[in-house]
Amino acid sequence: MAKHPGHCRVLIYSHDTFGLGHLRRCRAIAHAMVGHFSDLSALILTGSPIIGSFDFRARVDFVRVPGVIKLRDGDYTSLSLHIDIEETLAMRASIIQHTAEFFKPDLFLVDKEPLGLRGEVKGTLKMLKDRGTPLVLGLRDVMDEPALLAPEWQRKKVGPALRDLYDEIWVYGLPEIHDPLTGMPVPPSVREKMKYMGYLRRSVSAAGGAMPLPFDGPFILVTPGGGGDGDAMVDWVLAAYEQDPGLPYPALIVLGPFMQRERQGEFMNRVAALPNVEAITFDAHLENLMDQAIGVVAMGGYNTFCEILSFDKRAILVPRVYPRQEQTIRASRAQELGLVRMLANGDPRDPMAMAGALRALPDQPLPSDFPVPGLLDGLESVNGRLTEILNRSRYPSEPLLQARA
Repeated sequence: MAKHPGHCRVLIYSHDTFGLGHLRRCRAIAHAMVGHFSDLSALILTGSPIIGSFDFRARVDFVRVPGVIKLRDGDYTSLSLHIDIEETLAMRASIIQHTAEFFKPDLFLVDKEPLGLRGEVKGTLKMLKDRGTPLVLGLRDVMDEPALLAPEWQRKKVGPALRDLYDEIWVYGLPEIHDPLTGMPVPPSVREKMKYMGYLRRSVSAAGGAMPLPFDGPFILVTPGGGGDGDAMVDWVLAAYEQDPGLPYPALIVLGPFMQRERQGEFMNRVAALPNVEAITFDAHLENLMDQAIGVVAMGGYNTFCEILSFDKRAILVPRVYPRQEQTIRASRAQELGLVRMLANGDPRDPMAMAGALRALPDQPLPSDFPVPGLLDGLESVNGRLTEILNRSRYPSEPLLQARA
């Protein structure tokens, strides 16, 4: 573990209106940082309503701001409080800024949303910029189709923040797979800030007890991530097992904590009628289940994709097509590289097409059969950039952080 002469603090912002993706990515990064540097603390700002279900390493903690949820019309509403959305957003912005003011981070890392939800971190960014705090924007490998992302960022007035506030932009992916700002009207000065880190390698969690597996032999893990929009994929997999009861491997379905309770109940009733399918709602250590599975069926969100690569699992991806094309872009490119197989999540969804894919899954090539240099170097690259930035900004004459030997 690397050591340095002064304690360092990293503040990480994750807006988390819905789902698990942002929180799990920020948690993985925070854990990697404290695992590499013995005198570093990381604090995560999040609106996730289930953050308390996860365990955290020593020197990693979180501040939960009031939760919000995005409605079908694109607007937001308070998740739990019976107060106006503008009041909720003002409360969130105040908590974020006051936390930053008193925590005094040596680096502020913002996940995905350059100005935060409805601009809630803009004031914090400006305050920390005036203090000389390095500001970093972290982007996943794929954001969305340029035709959708460009007007969204223009409406949110993201351009000036990328140009004037942020010191670096970390891309948690590789250009060989995708450029998250492809087709975007950004100036060369913004492009120069982009650092491709590689995907974030995941490992088996040693914390907490392992869930007892419902099967004695090999099984297929089915995961729609948070589950908020994964019911179509789960329905397709269940239909395949209903139509083809002789499928060679059983399935364990993790429905996700954000799937509607009515749909959860419907699926549980169907699972009860199938001898080779089991289902649970949520497991905070999904990586442990994936490590033990013979193959994976998933939607193709960023974190699940990282886990598929990390544990070298054969996978069928059924990507979301609405409201963002992110998963479809990622799955399509990964299929082109031979890393996964993709099934289009459109109508009609033929149960026998899914059954055929499930039968063929154990014979698919492994992701490692198609090596991509630097593919899973993301966490090491993050620690390398952190070392360089803080050594340069805080103690230019005496290195603050030393890289691991």
